[in-house]
Amino acid sequence: MTANQDGTDVTAEPEQHDDGGITATAVSRSFGQVHAVELMDFHAPAGKVTALIGPNGAGKTTLLLMLASLLAPVSGTITVGGLDPQHHRAQVRSRIGWMPDTLGVWESLTAREILTQMARFYQLPKDGIAQRVTEMLDRVRLTDLADQPARVLSRGQQQRLSLARALIHDPSVLLLDEPASGLDPGSRVELRVMLRQLAVEGKAVVVSSHVLSELDEIADAAVFVNRGRTVRHQTTDEAAAAGRRYAITAADTKALAAKLTELGLTFRIEDGRRPAISLLLLNDDDAARLLRDLVLAGVVVTSFAPASGALEETYMNLEGERR
Repeated sequence: MTANQDGTDVTAEPEQHDDGGITATAVSRSFGQVHAVELMDFHAPAGKVTALIGPNGAGKTTLLLMLASLLAPVSGTITVGGLDPQHHRAQVRSRIGWMPDTLGVWESLTAREILTQMARFYQLPKDGIAQRVTEMLDRVRLTDLADQPARVLSRGQQQRLSLARALIHDPSVLLLDEPASGLDPGSRVELRVMLRQLAVEGKAVVVSSHVLSELDEIADAAVFVNRGRTVRHQTTDEAAAAGRRYAITAADTKALAAKLTELGLTFRIEDGRRPAISLLLLNDDDAARLLRDLVLAGVVVTSFAPASGALEETYMNLEGERR
């Protein structure tokens, strides 16, 4: 374990990798006097989904732009499948699919025209472009809207088009900035399934999102950043093993609190529409035992469920340490 200059612990600091994924080592980028990213480390291996997590202003988008070779770091190195974008720009860009948080330009073009033009930019074989575009429109469920101008698409539909645009050239690395923004619940489930499938196909998938409950279902690991620095690397399994907070409601909150006190458990009463008690439990077995003990003691439990995801728990703990 090492520590940043501000004393924040950094666990499992990444080394140089050449596994077909994407790696940033001690990268920095400033905008005038603002140090957006300072000595940040990041690694997303091929065949995995890696979450990039941090508060607003933490440097996530700046890092993604550098990973996408759209910004050059002022120091440090970035490699994509072992290649440095500063020396192999065309090869690196052919391996990267970039999905920003908004669709961007060309709103007067149709979805089909946008994907066709992107396929030409990436110099896909001319005789296969039409079929590839059709495949991608079908994959993101935009076939019925293929010939509509992008400006008439809803926010969620534009997000799906942006994902198709990032995938048109079959990249080995996929970088997504807030991909679930604007998606309805059904589309979010479809996105989770698609990203997991892309990882199974061998792609390195990087997802930056504030919807941490979604990341629990998608990610294999997470890199937490704050104030332009990497503060923690953690697999989803490691996050789950550290425990999570559960919320419990009962017909009689006082009886519930009394039983928890008798069991020697530390808890807090949560303000909200319904009185609830929350406490940290280490694993599912502990949760099952506690629920059994409450029921056997005659406490009428009306709900018992995780109050946060594993990655969200880590994030909140890091925020608490920062404050």
